[in-house]
Amino acid sequence: MAENLVPTSIKSPSDLVTTREETRAGFISMAIEKNYMARPFVEEAKALRTLASEYPSPNHVKSVLQLKKALLAASGLSEKSLRHLNETDKTAAIQGLIDEFLEPAVSTWIDELVYRFLLAKGDALGGKARNLAGVLGERKFIRSLLSVLHLIGAEYHWRESGNKTWIEETDEAEGIEKRIKELHWTYQGRNRLLVLNITVPAVKQKVDLGILNVQRDELNRALIEFINQPQRYLVLGELKGGIDPAGADEHWKTAKTALLRIISKFHTLGLFPKTFFVGAAIQSNMASEIYTELQSGLLNYAANLGVDDQLTSLCSWLTTL
Repeated sequence: MAENLVPTSIKSPSDLVTTREETRAGFISMAIEKNYMARPFVEEAKALRTLASEYPSPNHVKSVLQLKKALLAASGLSEKSLRHLNETDKTAAIQGLIDEFLEPAVSTWIDELVYRFLLAKGDALGGKARNLAGVLGERKFIRSLLSVLHLIGAEYHWRESGNKTWIEETDEAEGIEKRIKELHWTYQGRNRLLVLNITVPAVKQKVDLGILNVQRDELNRALIEFINQPQRYLVLGELKGGIDPAGADEHWKTAKTALLRIISKFHTLGLFPKTFFVGAAIQSNMASEIYTELQSGLLNYAANLGVDDQLTSLCSWLTTL
């Protein structure tokens, strides 16, 4: 059964609460990352201005193959919508852009084209940024886990999404947290496999993090084999990287519901995997509830993503299981 364990780094519910400074740092980190994500779009806009400047009027650019993709974007068509349109449709969209917006701009038509291109790309950036908080949370968690594995001298291998090749640990590990989707380590005779965003077949429920008992010499087998074997599951965790306090409580409720459903099913099978929760935005009411669940044993571990001591403590605990 689940053991009653409150991490030594958490002495009261208040230790879990996200401070104003941590909230501020989280929002700034996201803003900086968005700017990095926007950089390719800005460079494309610069190139578009230069290439379009070679032509005297908007009607001269509509048949330029080099500019077709940019013109379609500026006309408001997304990459997804283009799959449903034929060449006649695309030509009509470009002509509409020229007639309604570029020609009326007269001498500033190039500015108008660039602005509308950036407006469309901004929408695309917004779509990518919706999952940014979760992605950044995963990266921070993995970076902390890798640091612990390095310090304790554990041997590890990792691989990217869609890649069947396992990559061995190297001293030059900078940036690999952006690419890891599965991480295997060996320490003191224990072999563990971390899988991100795993759907547990027994309940058809998705969980953010799962740690399975998988031997090193089994890694060349298909991942689905391990996922389909309930007895392999050692740990199930939920990681919520959103920093906005307004959505914090909902994230916790979603995570708790998912863990309760999964654990209940495992218990009917006579299996008792451990559980943990990591959150970037933890408010007072949440903190009290999480602390209570730690004391009761529903949760085996918890950490505030923005508190390095707690995150390190969690990762250290995971390596001992």
